[in-house]
Amino acid sequence: MSEIVLYNTRTRKKEVFVPIEPGKVGMYTCGPTVYGPSHIGNLRSQLVPDLLKRFLRSEGYEVTHVVNITDVGHLVSDADEGEDKMELAAQKTGQTAEEIAEKYTKLWQEDRARLNCQPLEQNPKATDHIPEQIELAKALEEKGFLYRLDDGIYFDITRFSRYADLARLDLEGQGAVHRIAEVEGKRHPADFGIWKFAPEGVKRLQEWDSPWGRGFPGWHLECSAMSSKYLGLHFDIHTGGIDLATVHHTNELAQSECGFDVNPWVNYWVHNEFLDFGGEKMSKSKGNVKSLDDLVERGYDPLAFRYFILQAHYRQQQAFNAEAMDAAATGYRRLVKAVVAVRDVVGEGDAEVQAPYREKFRAALADDLNAPKAMAVVWDVARSDSLADLDRRDLLLAFDEVLGLDLANAKLEEETAESDPRIDALLAERDEARKNKDFATADRIRDELAAEGITIIDSPEGSRWSRK
Repeated sequence: MSEIVLYNTRTRKKEVFVPIEPGKVGMYTCGPTVYGPSHIGNLRSQLVPDLLKRFLRSEGYEVTHVVNITDVGHLVSDADEGEDKMELAAQKTGQTAEEIAEKYTKLWQEDRARLNCQPLEQNPKATDHIPEQIELAKALEEKGFLYRLDDGIYFDITRFSRYADLARLDLEGQGAVHRIAEVEGKRHPADFGIWKFAPEGVKRLQEWDSPWGRGFPGWHLECSAMSSKYLGLHFDIHTGGIDLATVHHTNELAQSECGFDVNPWVNYWVHNEFLDFGGEKMSKSKGNVKSLDDLVERGYDPLAFRYFILQAHYRQQQAFNAEAMDAAATGYRRLVKAVVAVRDVVGEGDAEVQAPYREKFRAALADDLNAPKAMAVVWDVARSDSLADLDRRDLLLAFDEVLGLDLANAKLEEETAESDPRIDALLAERDEARKNKDFATADRIRDELAAEGITIIDSPEGSRWSRK
């Protein structure tokens, strides 16, 4: 059986995976900042580690997966300037920070469940781990890595010679810190806040006493404190979106290796690429957020989005648009249909016949989690004329234990189609617009019908509609 290899961001190469403790894996994933709903770009960073976790478990590993909840300390700017995102959301809504955090934490957890992500072993909140963050900051101070400014306590990156290694930062040319504005008194533009003071005369919703004064922890501190609490001072895998590598993960690594006296802190850094929304980065500030609820309202099964994510390698940017999502929804429906046709057959399959397919599937995922190649094996099985139904059943259900598409429980959509002259005409107009790649018109018609409670279902045989 071939070895498992993962691409390690820190070394910029594929490496054979060897756990610190035989048979066990500790994995940490950066979770959401819960001041609003998670967009689907962020959900990719949850689906990738879930796939990795499922695969490692299929290989016999005991996996402890920790994902944090950022409910304090994440400023609107990576420059350690501006308001805390939770405080700002509270000001806009009139709710408390705790009420906002509870609402969007629950929504994020529901999104994970709808996407069939496996339960987490730990899902800690930053606000529940302030003492641990203060202890790490004290250790850094005792070792001489921190200095004080009027607005807070900062980490001096020049004291850590490996600071630039993870993201290959060009610190001399400042190319890597283009997102970091100047804070008066900083020794280096990339120095980052460990503890921020509450502004004088301002009563914040979230602030705590500390050895340095009343205030709140910096965003980066929480992940180091919580991962070490639940996984130890040295653990196997850290995952997250590629956008976190240059600032957040770089700062996590620096404060952890300095505070814990360990090198390396993490053995394998696994970063997923962005979803591509036509060249414009999706963000709440731009108002172009697409949430899982948005997809559901447009008639998509949440698991069709999981299927969509499986179509691209996690280290490749993936184009997201209505056409691509429609194709994924169609593919998911076809796969469900193929599984439903065989999953209730009775009897035992032929292990010898199944073995080559199982090995191809495993080899694909063992090669840096190559989900598209694994999906190709799935479709080879689903379309095979030579495999018996019993073997197709065994293989497809076994593969899905790793892929997480819930094929064992999925149901076929009803094929009954409704009819209404006006809606039928709009559907025909939309079909013509899609044929001519006029996606703006196609989306407008879909949105208009969605507002009326009409769901459009696209398939290779054409489009149909139904009322919610």
